[in-house]
Amino acid sequence: MEEEPTVYEMKLTNGIGEQMLAHVIEQFDVELKQTEFGPKLQGTKEELEKAQDYIVKVMKERLDELDKR
Repeated sequence: MEEEPTVYEMKLTNGIGEQMLAHVIEQFDVELKQTEFGPKLQGTKEELEKAQDYIVKVMKERLDELDKR
């Protein structure tokens, strides 16, 4: 009998746009959950870590782009 993988939640920070969020949900095995405290991603620890790395990378690229202006 296979064990169900543990599902974790990761709170989303302000500044994550709809387009980036849609890409994260499509690219990684995570789901969006709306809570009274705001949106969260749910998934395995590994998938949430990958999604987090991607979000940080994209946000850093965007900030670097804005810094050059």
